[in-house]
Amino acid sequence: MDRVKSSMQQVPNPIPKVLSRRTGGANSLEVEKENFERSQAVSINKAINTQEIAVKEKHARTCILGTHHEKGAHTFWLAVNRLPLSSNAVLCWKFCHVFHKLLRDGHPNVIKDSMRHKADLNDMSRMWGHLSEGYGKLCSIYLKLLITKMEFHIKNPRFPGNLQMSNRQLDEAGENDVNNFFQLTVEMFDYLECELNLFLGVFSSLDMSRSVSVTAAGQCRLAPLIQVILDSSHLYDYTVKLLFKLHSCLPADTLQGHRDRFQEQFKKLKSLFYRSSNLQYFKRLIQIPQLPENPPNFLRASALSEHISPVVVIPVESSSPESEHVVETEDLVDTDIPPLPSTVDRKFDDLFGTSAATDPFNFNSQNGMRKDEKDRLIEQLTAELHALKEELESFRLESGRLCQALRGRVNELEAELAEQTHLKQQALGESEFLRVELDDLRRVKEDTEKEQRSLSEIERKAQANEQRYTKLKEKYTELVQSHADLLRKNAEVTRQMTVARAAQDEVENVKKEMQDRLKAAQDATSQQEKAQLEQLQALQAELMSSRSELETLKSTVTSSQQSNEQLGTQLSALESEKVGLMETVSQKEAELASLGVELERVQSSLTNERESGVKAAEALQNQLNEKESREQSLESELVSLRWAALRAALEEAGRIVQDCLNQLEDPAHISCTSSADYLVSRCQVALDCVERLQSARVGFVSDNTDVSGLVRAVTQFAHLVGDVIVQGSATSHMVPVEQADALADNVKACGAEALALLCQLKEQKSMGTADCSRLRAALDTVMALGEVTRPRQLAHEELFSCFTADRRLISALLTKITKPVEHNDLIY
Repeated sequence: MDRVKSSMQQVPNPIPKVLSRRTGGANSLEVEKENFERSQAVSINKAINTQEIAVKEKHARTCILGTHHEKGAHTFWLAVNRLPLSSNAVLCWKFCHVFHKLLRDGHPNVIKDSMRHKADLNDMSRMWGHLSEGYGKLCSIYLKLLITKMEFHIKNPRFPGNLQMSNRQLDEAGENDVNNFFQLTVEMFDYLECELNLFLGVFSSLDMSRSVSVTAAGQCRLAPLIQVILDSSHLYDYTVKLLFKLHSCLPADTLQGHRDRFQEQFKKLKSLFYRSSNLQYFKRLIQIPQLPENPPNFLRASALSEHISPVVVIPVESSSPESEHVVETEDLVDTDIPPLPSTVDRKFDDLFGTSAATDPFNFNSQNGMRKDEKDRLIEQLTAELHALKEELESFRLESGRLCQALRGRVNELEAELAEQTHLKQQALGESEFLRVELDDLRRVKEDTEKEQRSLSEIERKAQANEQRYTKLKEKYTELVQSHADLLRKNAEVTRQMTVARAAQDEVENVKKEMQDRLKAAQDATSQQEKAQLEQLQALQAELMSSRSELETLKSTVTSSQQSNEQLGTQLSALESEKVGLMETVSQKEAELASLGVELERVQSSLTNERESGVKAAEALQNQLNEKESREQSLESELVSLRWAALRAALEEAGRIVQDCLNQLEDPAHISCTSSADYLVSRCQVALDCVERLQSARVGFVSDNTDVSGLVRAVTQFAHLVGDVIVQGSATSHMVPVEQADALADNVKACGAEALALLCQLKEQKSMGTADCSRLRAALDTVMALGEVTRPRQLAHEELFSCFTADRRLISALLTKITKPVEHNDLIY
């Protein structure tokens, strides 16, 4: 008891620690995080090593608790990625075992975090699959199982990692939809198939003729099968319940494949459970259930009540701390009983003396006593002996009662200790939760600050971009204005050049005319001078002759002087005229020189204007070329985007038509029916859609700038053709066999022609030559078959409705027959 009380006193109060951890700083949290990651890495490396022994449970449990601590498997994958899993098969095998435990018992986020490494696990599985024996083949099978388990839980998030669900949760997982239950059963079959493959692979790799389960190597291979047994028992139970549910909703022929697959897996699982229960290794670790002798009869609905869910029991080990504690308390309680015999010895010594106690045959001290006194003494001693025996019995009863009370008290103290431990764990969990929440809040705060900074940076960049855009817009406006001004200036310069050329031509004409006039004047002047010289010479000759004859002809002197005066007058007039002509020529030459100077000035300014205009025109031409190249690139991108959108629409249409064709092979589609009238109407609508598709194709070939009409036509075409395929197949279920086969074949041919047409439209080369005639012919054939099957289908529908009514009546009668009969019930 003292030891128990001291152990109770040594239990620390978790509340101050929680408060201190709540008020701790960021440094302590980071240190704890580093210590946690370091301890997790150590546990992972101890659990996953190259020794061919089973994984120790304490290391695996530490890894599982670590995932709950960090709410994920980030630390686990950081440590695993540093291990050489692709070079050591034993290391990879033990990794698969630990990873399987984490998927089952770890935090739910382990599955989501592990899906990022699915591609690496696939590659590793293919790599180990090249080995045909040893751990390599087993690693390949185990990795496929783990990948299947992750995919199953991702597709069905309602299923926990350990697969433990109630019947209500199982119904909610299927959302009470028979299609979901059908698909879920198929996925469970695939999941259980991978489990059985690992079972068979491990057993085939062991020599079962020897006691391999007691060796370290054998236990290393058998240890992961405990997780497989736990998963397989739940999968078997859920598969049975889902198959009973499916048989209550669907015809038995539709589920024949499910029953065959279940029969095969039932035989394998029963054999493997039986072989595993006989192994010494499993007997002390797990209690394996035994499956029934025969599989359930799914055709009988009442057989569900006979189904017993297999329960796997993992017994508590005898070396647990709780059992050791109970043994110690019992030893402590039993030590309080032995002091009773000493009291009897002391009373016997008080009556007979110490010598009598040491030597019971020494009667020297009683030699003087009489016989009656001895008898009385014996009777007295006998009575006292009986009293002592009764007292001893009462002491024993009291000691037993005290022992029971002490055991009860010990149990109470143990319960209090467990409660305190639970409170401590709860406080630790709360502190860890608060620490994680604080980390999350800090991360959120940091992310918020980063987002605010990034938002301010984005706003600043947006403002800068807006200012840059405004400046570019203003610059562009200025360029446009300057371009317009330059164009106007260019036109003005061109006009001025035209005027200048005209003026220059006019000046040249005037100059040429003046030169001609000057030349004519010079010629006339020279002729006049020549004539005057000749006349002067003649006059001089006459003067000489007159002088010579003066003496003789004095009478003619007066007349000669008069004629000479007349000639002088004429000569002065000619000289004055010559001077006037010379002045006119000088004036014209001055005007011509001034015009030449003006012409040179105009030519120089025109040359400068031409050079500036050429430079501006070159700059504008470069900008225009850049704009044209940008427009061409944008146009090419637009064309590629149009073709990408068209190809995406065509691919999606192909997938829709292919999905409708795949539905024809789906067993669930057999129960679908339709009428021939509806099929004929859908065929007519599909033919109209084909015509619209053809016109849209022709329009797009002639003008590829508008692709929306063709995309709409392709989308409507895919849906209508798919509807014709599904309705045609559904109609074939309601007509005779010969017509049903012909209708199904023509529907498939229609789908194939639609896919071929879509493939032609995908290529630019074949789009112009795409032909819809074969698809029209196929649709016409389907519509003709629908017209033919109209009257027969009406009769078949009446027969089918009658059969359905009879079947419902029979089901109601069977339900009433199988119902438990009470005292006042009557069965007819």
